[in-house]
Amino acid sequence: MNIHEKYIKRCIEIAKNGLGTTRPNPMVGCVIVNDGKIIGEGFTSPYGGNHAEVNAINTVENKTLLKEATLYVTLEPCSHYGKTPPCSDLIIKHQIPNVVIGCMDDNTKVAGKGIEKLKKSGCQVTVGVLETECKEHHKRFFTFHNKKRPYIILKWAETEDGFIAPETKPEQKPVWITNEFSRQMVHKWRTEEQAILVGTNTVLQDNPSLTARDWIGQNPIRIVLDKNLKLPTSSNVFNDEAPTIIISNKNLDFTKPVAKQICDILFQSDINSIIIEGGSKTLQTFIDENLWDEARIFTGPTEFKKGIRAPHINGSLIPEETIKNDTLKVYKNG
Repeated sequence: MNIHEKYIKRCIEIAKNGLGTTRPNPMVGCVIVNDGKIIGEGFTSPYGGNHAEVNAINTVENKTLLKEATLYVTLEPCSHYGKTPPCSDLIIKHQIPNVVIGCMDDNTKVAGKGIEKLKKSGCQVTVGVLETECKEHHKRFFTFHNKKRPYIILKWAETEDGFIAPETKPEQKPVWITNEFSRQMVHKWRTEEQAILVGTNTVLQDNPSLTARDWIGQNPIRIVLDKNLKLPTSSNVFNDEAPTIIISNKNLDFTKPVAKQICDILFQSDINSIIIEGGSKTLQTFIDENLWDEARIFTGPTEFKKGIRAPHINGSLIPEETIKNDTLKVYKNG
């Protein structure tokens, strides 16, 4: 690992502090180095606040050192006015001579304009350091802008014999397949993504809240598919713990492929990432239309013998993880 890669890796590490809070902005990390020492660090503030470069520059006590420093950043500095002024202008203002960028921002508002502005000012710019890692880190941002849909995570738990739910159950509540640690991990995931989606049957059968009760963080926006608007208003998804968006036959044509239409609605609502936690039918709909990016699948140490079969999925499997007596498999699409 060369010196540029070392500092870009650090940028990625600190950028993760913004996970779940910066959207729709990307969670960028920035490190400023002078004479082989880190003199400033920063990551993107919650939406409406400072970008990573601003926060990093603000932590540098002796600003005269900036004129001999190198600024490292996971994503191309912005060149346009949004909630805040362009970061490229601030870099130029402080006469930072060297900028090392993990990956370009191909959002049309930036798309090389920040790099061009820096070069015209006389700044030495290096682009593409740990580019693959930086693009993976910014996967939600790039998916939203390039594919015009949210980054989609499928999540379910299944038994050892391949069932997602029992055939019948006595009460309107979940039948747990996984242990408490796996369930806490799911609540952590909910704080990291902007929205969560379930179908009508999940609400009727389990009456879920779809909140992050077991982890500190922001609750996701709840997206509920309710074709004929038949869900009772007393359902937990309609409480005041988080916003809820209902998708019905008023804004969806259920005679046509559904997942693509849902993605279009979510894109128009500026939702850049979502967890699909619905039942087998809802999950399989997204799989069949090839509209998913990750699938996170728990297998618990139990059997139902009969019931509702878990979805069928193919993808690139990354090394599985053991959580007490549960197994977590993560698949990447493509």
